[in-house]
Formats: sequence, C-alpha cells, structure tokens
Amino acid sequence: MNTQADDLAQDAEVYRTLLESTKAIPWKIDWKTLTFSYIGPQIETLLGWKRDSWQSIHDWSERMHPDDRERVVNFCVSQSQAGSDHEADYRALTATGEYVWIRDVVHIMRNETGEVDALIGFMFDITERKETEEQLLRLQQELQELSFKDALTGIANRRMFDERLEAEWCHAQHQKQPLSLIMVDVDLFKQYNDLYGHIQGDSCLKQVAGILSQCAARSRDFIARFGGEEFVLVLPDADANAALKVAERCRNQIFKAQIPHAASTISPVLTISMGVATQVPTRQDSLQDFVERVDRLLYQSKQQGRNRIAS
Repeated sequence: MNTQADDLAQDAEVYRTLLESTKAIPWKIDWKTLTFSYIGPQIETLLGWKRDSWQSIHDWSERMHPDDRERVVNFCVSQSQAGSDHEADYRALTATGEYVWIRDVVHIMRNETGEVDALIGFMFDITERKETEEQLLRLQQELQELSFKDALTGIANRRMFDERLEAEWCHAQHQKQPLSLIMVDVDLFKQYNDLYGHIQGDSCLKQVAGILSQCAARSRDFIARFGGEEFVLVLPDADANAALKVAERCRNQIFKAQIPHAASTISPVLTISMGVATQVPTRQDSLQDFVERVDRLLYQSKQQGRNRIAS
C-alpha cells in the first residue's frame, strides 16, 4: 500500500517537474472562490510578479492592459460559466511596467455532478508572434495603399478612382445630391515629351498633379491620375456652378505656374483642357454613361482648340 502511495507521489512529482520545466505557464483556479490554487514558477521569469502575489482572478485582470481587460474578462467569464474550453489573447503587465502578449488556453474541470469545479490552463508568451503579425499587417496595409497610389505622381490611381467614384455615385443616389466630375488632359503632352524628354515630362506631370490637388480643397474632393497625361477630379455634393469654378481654378493655376511648353501650338506655356459634368443620379442612371459623357466633353474641348472647359 505504501509502495502504491509512494509511486503516486513520485508520479505527481514527475508531472510537476515536467510542467514547471516548460516555457508554458501552468495554472489552476478554484471556480467557487475564484482564487489561484496553483501557478507555475515560470510566471516570475516572464512577468516578474512573485508566485504568491497571484491570489485571485482580480490579480489576473488588474495585470492586464486596460484596452484588453473588459473584452477578455467578459469573454473568459462567460465561457467558463457556460462550461466551454476557450482561448484568449491579451497584453499582460510586467512588474517593470511593460507589456507582453499572452495567450491563455483554458480547460474546464467538472465535479462528479457535472458542475464547473475548476479552471486549469496554460499561459503562453506570444509576444514575438504578435509582433510578427503586426509587422505583416503593416506591410499589407502599405501594399494596399501602394496598390491605390499612382507611382509617379503620388496621388490616387485609376483603380482607386473607380472605387471612389462608385461609392460617391451610390451616396449621391441615396442622398439625392449632385455629383460632379472633371476630366483633365494636359494639352499636347506628346510634343512636350518629345521636346523636353521623358524625365522632364514626368516632373511636369508631378507638378500638374500637385496644382490640381490644391484646387480641390474640400475634405471629400478627390483627385486621381486617370492615365498618361489625364487626371480626374470627383466633387461630391457640388453643383454645376461649383464644378465650373473648380475647373476654372485648375486652368488658371496651371497657367500661373508658367511651365514652359515651346512645342505647343496654342500657348508658350503649359495648358490643360477639361470636360465637366454634374448629375443628381437616380437608380435608372448609369455611372458608365456619366463617365462617358464627361469623356466626350473633354474630347470636345480639345476639338474646339484646347486650353478650355467644355460642360
């Protein structure tokens, strides 16, 4: 009999040694009293708090980042009350005032009647994993931003324009508000490139993009490079008069920049042509038809001599 008891005691000691030699931190909480009946010594290495300072779940919750506390505590308590095993990630406070990411894996222990008797689990240090995830997320966000940005001018690209215009079209439909669109073409840009070279041509397009961006000054006004030497301005909640004022401002500011264009047959400095249209869209209207209408107006302004606005 003593041999069996000795064997059990020896087995328990082996299990404890194994548990306390892992990097994972084992713990046990009595459900009725919500107090720790055990926590592994690794907790002192990871967080710096003495083992005997972990008395109850109050100590656990208070050593949690304030932004995580309510969410994690409510989730863990509700899952425990339901008798469901669960996991939770949160930032835990160290004794030196820093935070490390913890993953708690919780298992429910029941008594003979099936009621929750205790919670047992492991704390894992997942700080390195979280930092890697956050770095990957930042990279994904940067790639997402780059996918919507024109590489040359730094303003939005055609893809972003398509998405933004569709969103503003739906908003205008719902609110029964006007939506204005301006298409801009740099006059005789091929001749500009032929005379000054592509590097200077790229510099010119950057300058034009900067000037046009300043002309659309409201928070929801949007500018994008449509392609080549063409730009577009989306003006939500702008009626026809307001859109024409913006277009005229664009033309004047480009002229004031006095960008030399010796190869132009219409002006010694760079000029632009524009097509402008406004619509209060209904569900029967087509966004594609609207864009094509503005494109035809731009073509009309170029056919009529350039350096002008067609509306």
